[in-house]
Amino acid sequence: MDLETILKNLWESTGFMSGEPLWMNFIMIAIACLLVYLAIVKKYEPLLLLPIAFGMLLINIPGAHDILMRDPTTIVKPTDVAGVFNMATEDVGGLLYYLYQGVNLVIFPPIIFLGIGAMTDFGPMLANPKSLILGAAAQIGIFLTLILGMAIFNGNDLNGATGDQLAASVAIIGGADGPTAIYVTSMLAGGDWVSVIAIAAYSYMALIPIIQPPIMKALTTKKERLIRMDALKPVSKRVRIMFPIIVTVVCGILLPSALPLIGMLMFGNLLKESGVVERLSKTAQNELINIVTIFLGIVVGSKAYGPTFLKPESLGIIALGLLAFMVATASGVLIAKLMNVFSKKKINPLIGSAGVSAVPMAARVSQMVGQREDPTNFLLMHAMGPNVAGVIGSAVAAGVLLAVFG
Repeated sequence: MDLETILKNLWESTGFMSGEPLWMNFIMIAIACLLVYLAIVKKYEPLLLLPIAFGMLLINIPGAHDILMRDPTTIVKPTDVAGVFNMATEDVGGLLYYLYQGVNLVIFPPIIFLGIGAMTDFGPMLANPKSLILGAAAQIGIFLTLILGMAIFNGNDLNGATGDQLAASVAIIGGADGPTAIYVTSMLAGGDWVSVIAIAAYSYMALIPIIQPPIMKALTTKKERLIRMDALKPVSKRVRIMFPIIVTVVCGILLPSALPLIGMLMFGNLLKESGVVERLSKTAQNELINIVTIFLGIVVGSKAYGPTFLKPESLGIIALGLLAFMVATASGVLIAKLMNVFSKKKINPLIGSAGVSAVPMAARVSQMVGQREDPTNFLLMHAMGPNVAGVIGSAVAAGVLLAVFG
């Protein structure tokens, strides 16, 4: 082979000869770099945002898509004269193609819920059962956005999903729970919608410190933001152990479609609260959830491929998801104010915004906004009640959507 042929083959193998619309790739690379900046410099949910950003960067390098997401072709070859056959692959698939099967087969989200359960302390919620109301209130954003989305999409078929299924997938963004958003979208809409909705959900989770405070301040008075709440009472170990078992049984009977998420969440929590399987609990809290988070972030980001991601429909879905999240935040605050009308012991309405299930970021934001008014007012543990209730609420909402539209 002469030098000219070698150089020609090298040139044709570069990304510049891939035939992709390069301007779309470079726009997505710029967005990926912005997310890297937000993760590293601003520290906005870096555990989630950094893997997603790098997956987005990888897949949008010109020519990388056909290598990383290559789908192997399966053929059948006879192995002996007796007519026994086995399956063989004609080609080896790309790395991200295989990793994405954890999303495609809906494996990663329940495993992440197992880890979340093992890290979650439901004590603040059990000590103040009113927190459940605030956790449920934040799900209003999901169902109001669902109604709006159904009106917008109007039952149309959109890339393999009905308008109602896509509306349900977009609405779940209001729960501010990335694994739940991925789970619902994978089960209902599938395809390229998973990346759009997952990136919107994780982005809004990361941007909670920017999105929530203006809404919280606009809906509350200074006097309300200064409300102090009584210290929470301790919760017995017996109650802590019974809680995940009771929730699993009740939700399983009433809403079986929520069991993959609720069941794993409660199993992880039982590992933690039982006190007899410390090794399993620590593995779920650390190694297991960390490994799955890396894989999930990379493959979700890798689905944000410029030519399929940069569409008017995608941008509309991102905007609708932001509306869902804002309504969820506002709903929690307003319901807390309504509860104060009927309650002798006042609730600081700032903790209502923590009803979204971004644990513990939303609770920290409640604490931060409260301490701007009074640095000696500690709302964090009070906000953790609706925050962990929101995790359960978003999983239940996911079960309802799957039961209705699945």
